[in-house]
Amino acid sequence: MSEIANLQDMRKDDESTAKPAKGLVITPYEGAVPHNIEAEQQLLGALLTNNDVFDKIASIISPEHFFDPVHKDIFEKASERVSKNMLASPVTLKAYMEDHEGLKELGGPAYLARLAASAISTYAVRDYAQLIYDLFLRRQLIELGNEISGSAASGSDTRDPSEQIVAAEQRLYSLAEQGKGETGFTSFLSAVTQAVLNANAAYERGGGMAGIATALIDLDKKMGGLHPSDLIILAGRPSMGKTSLATNIAFNIAKAYKKGTLPDGKQGAVEGGVVGFFSLEMSSEQLAARILAEASEISSHKIRQGDMTEEEFRRFVDAAKTLESCPLYIDDTPSIPISQLAARARRLQRTHGLDLLIIDYLQLVRGTSRTEGNRVQEIGEISMGLKAIAKELNIPVIALSQLSRTVESRDDKRPQLSDLRESGSIEQDADVVMFVYRGEYYKEREKPDDDNLEAMEKWMQDMERLHGKAEVILGKQRHGPIGTVELSFEAQFTRFGNLAKELHNNFDYE
Repeated sequence: MSEIANLQDMRKDDESTAKPAKGLVITPYEGAVPHNIEAEQQLLGALLTNNDVFDKIASIISPEHFFDPVHKDIFEKASERVSKNMLASPVTLKAYMEDHEGLKELGGPAYLARLAASAISTYAVRDYAQLIYDLFLRRQLIELGNEISGSAASGSDTRDPSEQIVAAEQRLYSLAEQGKGETGFTSFLSAVTQAVLNANAAYERGGGMAGIATALIDLDKKMGGLHPSDLIILAGRPSMGKTSLATNIAFNIAKAYKKGTLPDGKQGAVEGGVVGFFSLEMSSEQLAARILAEASEISSHKIRQGDMTEEEFRRFVDAAKTLESCPLYIDDTPSIPISQLAARARRLQRTHGLDLLIIDYLQLVRGTSRTEGNRVQEIGEISMGLKAIAKELNIPVIALSQLSRTVESRDDKRPQLSDLRESGSIEQDADVVMFVYRGEYYKEREKPDDDNLEAMEKWMQDMERLHGKAEVILGKQRHGPIGTVELSFEAQFTRFGNLAKELHNNFDYE
């Protein structure tokens, strides 16, 4: 009872000292806003004295990066004139800014002359520009922090906390990436050097490839591996093995992962890679069971039913232990929006690294609210978004895709580009489009009557020829040949593999 009494006394003390709550108040940033007026003055003075410095700073800053609004307007007017090959000086700007209220407070057009006269040197102009830009970023961070606090406290914001986190993360990432994509022109020497480095990487791998190896030898030969910034569409009708092929590739790459020093001196994957897998159709447990079936060589059906011998179960557990350290990360959130998918991919790359991203499958990703109701437009937005992720994170992205039913109405069931479902933008945005086709699946359903001996004999010969084989049809490859690669397929293990026979090289370039 004494503890309860103490708690009651403490509660009374709190109530007596507390002020009436009139609503949650967010304390804004109270420190000095980061800025440097002197740096802005020095940069503007140098620009008005020598317009040639504009080319040195144009890629670093723009008018909105200035803290002082008058300096912002001066830089904007000067930039406009220099961009048109016209002189920007205190005299020429005077006509445009004579009535500027902010400039009047600083002394009018005479302030422009003082800026030019006080400029010490144009040598450090890039340093001033970088300082102004860095201070702008710090102000943006403070503003973003206040917005996050206000949004979290506001009762009028109807978004879920998770949606607010994603939105804040997107803005923060965009802030971090500002300016990185604006590389401008690259000299031919620089481009040639990079091309030689890529060729050298392929040469050092025994002439195999410059991209990430899938361990499917014939496929790797034709594609050169999986290349950074490529969007690869893996399409097929149901039961063709799209997910199986995707999990096989993911497992092979994650299993081969080795970290080391890259040619540019950074740490990263020298073999294999870290794989992110968005499984929007199957749960993470189902996907893991498929991978374990392949690794342990135990039938998926047996694993699902628990119908294993003691030796098989031991093999299953050993395979699971071996795969514990495999850098394969699975996200099975259903119907994920493309914006959230991108945010989670960025987070995975930042925290664990990311060398390959797989989405199973594209049609289960959601677009933004503005494209809802227009399926073609929504799919177009998603395919563009996936290509943007590939370029932004500099990784290959494999997106699985459904095919239309028109395949079933043809005698030859092999898919083609026109069968891609719901949007031509998938074909347009993709760097590679490949289809999975298993003739055995269709032939099995064409079994003739038992009393038709001739047809039955022909059918059995065809089944024997097609048994355990699959085709990967390269319908589009932006930087390589198109054609067909034959693979082995073990249905009980849901595993694709390499055929022992030598394949004919009957490839044509797109």
